[in-house]
Amino acid sequence: MQDALMPDESSPRGGLWTGSVVLAGFVAGSALQLQQRELWFWLNYAAVMAIPIVLWALLATKKISNWRPLRGARVLRGLFWGTGALALGFALCGLRAGAFLEHGLNPALEGRDLAVVGVVAAMPQRNEGGMRFRLNVESAALDGAPVSLPPRVLLGWYGGASMGTDGATLELQRQPADLRPGERWQMTVRLKAPHGNLNPHGFDYELWLWEQGVQATGYVRSGLKDPVPQRLAVTAWHPVERARHAVRDAILARVADGTPERARSAGILAALVTGDQAAIERADWDIFRATGVAHLMSISGLHITLFAWVAAALIGALWRRTALWGWRLCLWLPAPHAALIGGVALAAAYALFSGWGVPAQRTIWMLVTVGLLRLSGRQWPWPTIWLLACAVVVALDPWALMQAGFWLSFVAVGVLFATDSGAYEDRPTAGWRHFLHKSRQLLGEQWVVTLALTPLSLLLFGQVSVVGLVANLLAIPWITLVVTPLALGGVVVPLLWDAAAWALQPLAGGLGFLAGLPFATVSVAAAPVWAGAAGVLGGVLLAARLPWGMRVLGLPLLLPVLLWQAPRPPAGEFELLAADIGQGNAVIVRTAGHTLVYDAGPRFSAESDAGHRVLVPLLRALDEHVDTLVLSHRDTDHTGGARAVLAMQPQAGLLSSIEDGHELQAPRAATRCVAGQRWNWDGVAFEILHPLAADYDSGARSNAMSCVLRIGNGQRMALLVGDIEAAQEARLVVSGDSLRADVLLMPHHGSKTSSTPAFLDAVLPKVALAQAGYRNRFGHPAPPVLERYRERGIRVVDSARCGAAMWSSAAPEVFCQRDVAKRYWHHRVP
Repeated sequence: MQDALMPDESSPRGGLWTGSVVLAGFVAGSALQLQQRELWFWLNYAAVMAIPIVLWALLATKKISNWRPLRGARVLRGLFWGTGALALGFALCGLRAGAFLEHGLNPALEGRDLAVVGVVAAMPQRNEGGMRFRLNVESAALDGAPVSLPPRVLLGWYGGASMGTDGATLELQRQPADLRPGERWQMTVRLKAPHGNLNPHGFDYELWLWEQGVQATGYVRSGLKDPVPQRLAVTAWHPVERARHAVRDAILARVADGTPERARSAGILAALVTGDQAAIERADWDIFRATGVAHLMSISGLHITLFAWVAAALIGALWRRTALWGWRLCLWLPAPHAALIGGVALAAAYALFSGWGVPAQRTIWMLVTVGLLRLSGRQWPWPTIWLLACAVVVALDPWALMQAGFWLSFVAVGVLFATDSGAYEDRPTAGWRHFLHKSRQLLGEQWVVTLALTPLSLLLFGQVSVVGLVANLLAIPWITLVVTPLALGGVVVPLLWDAAAWALQPLAGGLGFLAGLPFATVSVAAAPVWAGAAGVLGGVLLAARLPWGMRVLGLPLLLPVLLWQAPRPPAGEFELLAADIGQGNAVIVRTAGHTLVYDAGPRFSAESDAGHRVLVPLLRALDEHVDTLVLSHRDTDHTGGARAVLAMQPQAGLLSSIEDGHELQAPRAATRCVAGQRWNWDGVAFEILHPLAADYDSGARSNAMSCVLRIGNGQRMALLVGDIEAAQEARLVVSGDSLRADVLLMPHHGSKTSSTPAFLDAVLPKVALAQAGYRNRFGHPAPPVLERYRERGIRVVDSARCGAAMWSSAAPEVFCQRDVAKRYWHHRVP
């Protein structure tokens, strides 16, 4: 029976089936390799590479080819083809990863002053503190001796005054020069291995660097005592990047010179033309995400595809009219073929000029694959076309499988293929009926994509835009057919940039209105992968051209992703999640029915902070409703993310030693934290131990006013102490309060001024959590402090090695995100 259902391999249908098995196996093998926690030795991958050679050689032998009469033989041959392709995908991905790691940064060179000569490889990104840029390294030296560095590094160059390497004095830095792509520079830099924050449901910065080919990050040494960076030459390298740089600067100079609205429009236009997403303000990104149109404002796969479609339609129309001009080009090349080739070529040029980002690259390879297939005249079924495009992209960039954009793009394309909303309709070719048909088709496709991608968006991001359907119906044609052509035309006629900025104003107003609606977005807890897959299938069933009796079967498949609840501690127990936010404090405390956030991490820049980057996505993924935000004191490495957290959690109470909301980077004033404050949540006791009420009139330093919070259930205890120092520790020791705790948030990130022997003897924790940045300039946690903890048998868990740390009173063991989610591209701190 199985053989009867399976096509003969010698037939065209059988060949397509075999090809589909091979393509699916290759993609699955690449995906399997990405789950490896550590890379194998290259000979192991070479051995795996031999599997497809053996299997496919067996299939080619005469004896195996005569299996057809045997029962189940076709299934076995399919298994051979698929297993061989799986092994091939696995081995190729592993070998590529191993070869890439061979060029990593030598740990002995981290933090050393290196004299580097290199070429600026991409358009620099400016911010209020300086700039970030990529440098292709040509040569490097340490103390005059040549050393080997990774071929590409990501550097920062910051001006003004910055904290010195001793963590106590300020050093004046030279202002960054006007770097341009293609310039060769000599400069002194300090590098470190690619290291980012690693949190549950968070952005994997180290994977992003891996995909970009960056194997070290660092900064330019530009102090008054450092060698002056020198421009050596202007090379012929990176001409496209030079053009992008010039166009971006021209857009900002022309459009941003005016009202705040025009300045915001200038950033959007720069992003649409040159791919500089950093030019868009964070407030605008928040609106775009809330309305589901963020993909249009960046050079995403959908954006490139829409551009290709418009370009192909225009070229096809012009090509058909060449006979009127006496050229008769249609006799040389049919108009559909010319439209296809021209559309893909122009889309590739646009993707190249906009920075050739990874999402744009994926889309171009997909368009090229499908285009070549159509030009060949072959009529393949849509699953084979879809798998072929997917396999081509994965072969070029297997790590794309770990990116949300890959799944959104390919699931959307697959859903449109499967539902084929316009396949069975009459298609008028002219007049208002043609316009109505296209409008109905756009509405149908947007409805199908919205239904199918809603569960996937909930799985990947924890939220979905309720107004996204309406917003996209307005924004897609307006951005694609009006704003983008005007913005690109401005490269030739700069006056068109003014028209494009004007065209953005009504759209910005409409999107702002939609984003301000109280029901604009819906957030749910991050569900498991199986729930997201079931939800996507349910969305496809609801949108498919099927009888309604079959469509409604999709409704129960949506329920797991919509109703998923993140596990919470039982009554009487509590959990701590020390987020990985770099240099600063941010701890989420959860009981059976309540949530407290202790500190909100650092502020990185005017557009970025730990609240926006880490805490808001984390709280959303856990579907948390914060009851109280405690900001221990005024230092920005503790309060930098407060505004973002309170904007997301407006119901949260605010408790702090600083009452001025402006000082706290918070939108409202706080209630004082005073020793003796107590409350009980779900059988868990919370108590403030410091500062005293009299301390508020003493003029004490900021660190000395840190709110100290004790949490316990009678069996387990945690102590969160902010940045208290030796004097405050001594007062707590003699206060008579029991300080014994199972978990201690290391005072002042492990500074030499804290963690005195008497305090550690009084607390005697089993675990100390040190929230400090990797290779931070303060040297936290300090070696003498670590030695005190080691002498007492206290386990120190620092965020640089652990990532986010999770601890539960019910099972008092620390789980590190770098262990739970370990992958071979993640940095391992020695």
